[in-house]
Amino acid sequence: MRGKRPTRAIIVCGIFGAVRFGNMPVREGHLLDGMGDLLRHRGPDGAGVLRSDQAVLGARRLRVRDPRTLGDQPFRDPAGRFWVACNGEIYNADRLRDRYREFPFRSRSDVEPIVPLVLHHGVPGIAQLDGMFALVVWDVCQQRLILARDRAGEKPLFYGRLQDEIWFASEIQALLGHPGISQALDPEALDDLLTVGYILEPKTMFAGIKKVPAGTVLVMAAEGDEVERYWPPPPVEDLACSEPAATRRLDSLLQHAVAKQLVADVPVGIFTSGGVDSSLLAAMAAEALGPQPLRLFSVGFRAPSYDETAPAARVARYLGLRHVVVQAGPHELREALATLIDTIAEPIADPAVLPTYLLARRARDEVTVVLSGEGADELFGGYPTYLGHRLANAFATLPLPVRAAIRGLADAMPVSQRKVSTGFLLKRFVSAAERDWFDRHIHWFGTGMPDSARRERWVSSHRPLVAARSGDLLSDVMLLDYRTYLRDGLLVKLDRAAMLASLETRAPYLDRDVTRFALGLHSRLKVRGWTTKWILKEVARRWLPTAVVKRRKRGLSVPVAAWLNGELRSEVDRLLDPRRMACRGVLQPRLVQQLLAEHRSGRADHARALWPLVVFELWHERWLGG
Repeated sequence: MRGKRPTRAIIVCGIFGAVRFGNMPVREGHLLDGMGDLLRHRGPDGAGVLRSDQAVLGARRLRVRDPRTLGDQPFRDPAGRFWVACNGEIYNADRLRDRYREFPFRSRSDVEPIVPLVLHHGVPGIAQLDGMFALVVWDVCQQRLILARDRAGEKPLFYGRLQDEIWFASEIQALLGHPGISQALDPEALDDLLTVGYILEPKTMFAGIKKVPAGTVLVMAAEGDEVERYWPPPPVEDLACSEPAATRRLDSLLQHAVAKQLVADVPVGIFTSGGVDSSLLAAMAAEALGPQPLRLFSVGFRAPSYDETAPAARVARYLGLRHVVVQAGPHELREALATLIDTIAEPIADPAVLPTYLLARRARDEVTVVLSGEGADELFGGYPTYLGHRLANAFATLPLPVRAAIRGLADAMPVSQRKVSTGFLLKRFVSAAERDWFDRHIHWFGTGMPDSARRERWVSSHRPLVAARSGDLLSDVMLLDYRTYLRDGLLVKLDRAAMLASLETRAPYLDRDVTRFALGLHSRLKVRGWTTKWILKEVARRWLPTAVVKRRKRGLSVPVAAWLNGELRSEVDRLLDPRRMACRGVLQPRLVQQLLAEHRSGRADHARALWPLVVFELWHERWLGG
């Protein structure tokens, strides 16, 4: 693992632009320079633009390797047919560069090899890319705009279509200045937010703006658009081969993924909670880097059940790494909330976005790149809900009086403000254990907003997200989480929070080869007995102390339940005032007030339902004018 790492210019940035079909000048072209300014946080180190009357393609660059301006985007081929801009990192760029040695490269950028790849293979060549990326290609000769995103959806790309024009950008706020792009509220996106806490692609909260779907290529032309999914999930295989062999294979794949994602000419850090996912990355990264410095960053809370500094410190000591603690007190969290609402034109209802931003802001003082553990839970079965699905089958076979007694016991348990308490898990379990698996999972994983009409409509319309692949229920549930909660929730949170601080994040668990291997595994190698992430923990035993491997999953979050009744009480009362709710027409004011009263009295914990509504109201006030 140790040795000289390849040198290339890694370009992570914000991209933007517009094209008009039919050899006509782009309308409202004066707005394009301002779009770049709104994306400066994604790329504060440099800027570039390609222009013609009918097309503008621009980029703001965060220089992670090779500070020369030769590495600034966009790129084009010598004949000027293909213009290319890309946000992210292409991990197989060196192999592509070797393949196309005859191409007159101007830089060591990991993006520039995309140009000869498209020249030789056209749109199908995009499927050969290994990396995290949001990619734009303008084909001057055929008058086609090609938009594509990586398999998991680590990097964002949005667009608005205006008859014969397409406007696109890495973040929504860069598109809002165009008078022709509808800023009407999309009611289906609002249903998403209030039902599951995030917005599923291709929707955004604005009716006139869409998100390019992950793992797809969108080819847009005057005569219409074509969408091609270049990466379908692999079939689940029941590996009857040696479990130790499967464990060794995963170990090797993860080491390779971590090594690839450590390539940088700037200091690298890791976001860690002291849990198995991030700790395993830290151990592998420390081994790969050898004596080079590596920093671990974790967040501290006053509430003991939320604080993760002690276990993170133990891991840092074990690995001999520097540990940086970022305190997330009420003042810091409110400041983060105000910054995110004011700057990012997406309502991000995961409270963990707040400490993630604080972590990223502090980490940026010392590093430019961090590794993060996103994807491990969805790929390897880390959530308690997966155990819940297995228990639900047993629960359904119990006599009715026994089930009623268990429900009564759950209802009688006091509400706890501890993170993911036993009482919370039991209440959630019995509330939906007897539903079919899809409805049950959405109820467990969603916001719990008690609007049966909205939830039933949402569940009915989104069932096609996952079709049974193998008769392996838990594999289907994990694929659902990979295609929804991870893609549209966790990765959105991570990208927006980190890039707002001009910090690049990478997720080794979402490496192409690791993902293909993990999605193909039968769930018996992931959830075994009461053990989640079984195969990943088998790998971790080689690298970490047993106490770290066995540590209960906690996850990064915020004590929102107490916050709604404490530091944010007056603001919540203002935002959820019945008169305001009546004017908005989103939910019945009586329902909202009932939820708030029960939460304030301690009779129930409705934080998961109330918080997305609070975020929506703040977002609406900032971006839709009240």
